[in-house]
Amino acid sequence: MGRGTGVSSLSFLSSFSTIDALLLLMALIWGTNYAIVKSTFAEIDPQAFNCLRLMLASGVFLTAMTLTRRLRVGAGIFYTRAPVTRRDALAFAGLGLVGHTIYQYCFIAGLARTSVANSALLIAATPIVVALLTAAMGQERISRLHWFGTALSIAGIYVVVGRGARLSGDSVHGDVLVAIGVVCWAIYTVGARPLMTRHSPVGVTGLSMSLGTAFYLPLMWGHLARLSWPDVSLRTWVILVYSTLFAICVAYTIWYAAVREIGTARTSVYSNVTPIIAMLFAVVWLGEPLSSAKLTGAALVLLGVALTRVGRAKIAAPAE
Repeated sequence: MGRGTGVSSLSFLSSFSTIDALLLLMALIWGTNYAIVKSTFAEIDPQAFNCLRLMLASGVFLTAMTLTRRLRVGAGIFYTRAPVTRRDALAFAGLGLVGHTIYQYCFIAGLARTSVANSALLIAATPIVVALLTAAMGQERISRLHWFGTALSIAGIYVVVGRGARLSGDSVHGDVLVAIGVVCWAIYTVGARPLMTRHSPVGVTGLSMSLGTAFYLPLMWGHLARLSWPDVSLRTWVILVYSTLFAICVAYTIWYAAVREIGTARTSVYSNVTPIIAMLFAVVWLGEPLSSAKLTGAALVLLGVALTRVGRAKIAAPAE
């Protein structure tokens, strides 16, 4: 409002490049996190691992919020001066229950029971679920180009992993859990957006995660109580810290900063880049072959993401 066309164009280009770079960094973190976390399950109970991860992440978020407020740095990202109303508190509790307690259980339990290929296929449905929810709630009007880009991106995921995935048999329990987790993540993403009009990305994530962890720990305490601490290797502790600081603290902050800047539907499409990163990571880390089909699928995913960014959805003002 009130700025010249040249200034607006420069501002748009700057915002585009920054947000895209951060979202690609997020995809890189989540893509590498996927395989290394699963590698620890042979040594540590998955839910015990997740208990430790959520407790540490909640502590990091709350500490960051407190310190930045006292030092008066990072306003808008780490904290805001807006008070947490009763309505906000109820929203944070609901988001914590859906987006952290239920989602984290389903994701970790599903990952432990099914294959990476199956999980990647199911998680690729996230943009569709998010787009449907945002359109139904009137938060965003999804353009045809956005839908086409989303479909193209999911087609790329299928080219990469679809032919090797089996949504049946012994892994069906894990597949169902991952699918439930996708729905929970979509609800969490869409539900958090109205809070972003008053609170910071770190504040929304930190408060909802802390409440979600408070719900999660009593339910999973038996897993943590049975953990044999001397048997946990240094490698697993390093992975735990990496997954906490980067896959949760850094990546979640990027996710919700992007939700506030470019909307939920366009942000969610970047979740389709994650399986591609996981594939490339497996090539480098595990020596898996890189076929022409995988390269084709990766190209389709990236093209689909680019189309959703060009076909900008019209964003409706959040209800107060």
